[in-house]
Amino acid sequence: MKDKTIDYVLRTTWLAVTKMYNEQGAKFDSTMATGFALLSIDPEKGTPSTSLGPKMGMEATSLSRIIKNLEKQGLIERKPNPEDGRGVLIYLTEMGKEKRDFSRDRVLIFNEAIKKNISAEKINHFYEVAEVINDLISNKKIYTNESILK
Repeated sequence: MKDKTIDYVLRTTWLAVTKMYNEQGAKFDSTMATGFALLSIDPEKGTPSTSLGPKMGMEATSLSRIIKNLEKQGLIERKPNPEDGRGVLIYLTEMGKEKRDFSRDRVLIFNEAIKKNISAEKINHFYEVAEVINDLISNKKIYTNESILK
């Protein structure tokens, strides 16, 4: 493990998680991307389309492609926002709610399996490390003094 870089471990772990979720999603004719999007939509009140991108951490172009696919599959519907005539709310259809519930169950099962196999202390350390990594990246603190590497 010493020869592996942090980004390598993050990437390969995330790829394994993605593969696992896609395998589970295939059982319900879904994908990880679909499940993630459905989980980001409020099942009762709907979600403004403008807040979906930031909620999911996605660029607008990728998000619009996913929204179009969800709509084409009959999982969501768009309705005008009654409080903002320019805005659109995204609602889950009944089938969208079913797939959302399936995705939610998969996430909860995954989290429980991890919690059963890793101590709470180690999980807390994992969250702390992830928070530091995200802070360093979002505040552009990594490549400010590249002379460190020389």
